[in-house]
Amino acid sequence: MDTTGMDTTGILDEALERLHSSGPERNGWLTNHAPMAVEALVRHGHAPDVHRWLDGYAPKLEEAPAPYAPVTAGNWREALGDPARITDWTRFLARELADRPWREVLAEWWPRLLPGIAGGATHPVIRTGHAVRTLLAPGGETAPRRAELAHALGYWAARHRALPPLAPLAAAPTAAAALDAVPPVPEQEGGIRERLAQLTAFPEWGGAPDPDAARERLTELVAAATHRYASHGHGEPIMLVHAATAPNAVLRALPALPRALWAPSLSAAWAASAAVTAAYTPREAAPYEAYAAGSAGLVPEEVFARAAAHGDDHTIKFTDTALDVGDPLALAAAVRSVELNPTVF
Repeated sequence: MDTTGMDTTGILDEALERLHSSGPERNGWLTNHAPMAVEALVRHGHAPDVHRWLDGYAPKLEEAPAPYAPVTAGNWREALGDPARITDWTRFLARELADRPWREVLAEWWPRLLPGIAGGATHPVIRTGHAVRTLLAPGGETAPRRAELAHALGYWAARHRALPPLAPLAAAPTAAAALDAVPPVPEQEGGIRERLAQLTAFPEWGGAPDPDAARERLTELVAAATHRYASHGHGEPIMLVHAATAPNAVLRALPALPRALWAPSLSAAWAASAAVTAAYTPREAAPYEAYAAGSAGLVPEEVFARAAAHGDDHTIKFTDTALDVGDPLALAAAVRSVELNPTVF
């Protein structure tokens, strides 16, 4: 049995229960990253650090918003994308998950939510990917983890927002070439919503003739976006991690989804990664050879330990994705994220 990520201490479930009285956002729109970060900490052997990390993060937490108007099977379409109904969405999906197997609920809602993958700056799909990973782990189908999936899907539904219509640009042969060819938005100022509203066109990439090809290309995209952070992360060190972590969240969900959903999942993941790249990519790359040389010889456990000691939630999540990729340049990109993002501890 593969025991990677197993939590024999119960700390992850304790942490999730501790967090489920909190809302998914603070200050009106900033995301609560704690559920994702603690899942990554536990998965990589840092369960003893989780409650101390949460103690430090606690001032950033806010209570869940008050209910506004119940979401039902009959009115969910009109409620989609309404952030005032975050709690209503969470309660509705919690009821769905109480009545049916979680994979069945996920398979029903995944295609409904995919068009809004960029909503909430891609955080809802990332939280969903972490939640699915916990449920897929050996012994993972616990009540707190099912509740976490309801919170993640509810957040996604409430922040659902489609990208503007996009014209196709010349096809790119690889994911790395496609990311390099993404045109930056004209005005790289303001929040992500203002930036995404400026999108007009993406390179054509991400078609797949069958589910297995879709999974292979999604894996390629995650690696390319992770590698690119080493040379482009300085453009916006926090936001650019999502170019990698959003498609990786989709990749993590594939094993729980019907194979018929894998190709559309690839297309949505490409759109999310390209959107973040367009919104924040710098005009010029930085040489990354020094970062690669500086991380030469590091093992994944040591790289993640650096991120955990650093304490920043985005750095922890990006390093978690870099370890999924696992090659030297991905580890160098993780080390770069530790250098670029502000330390917490």
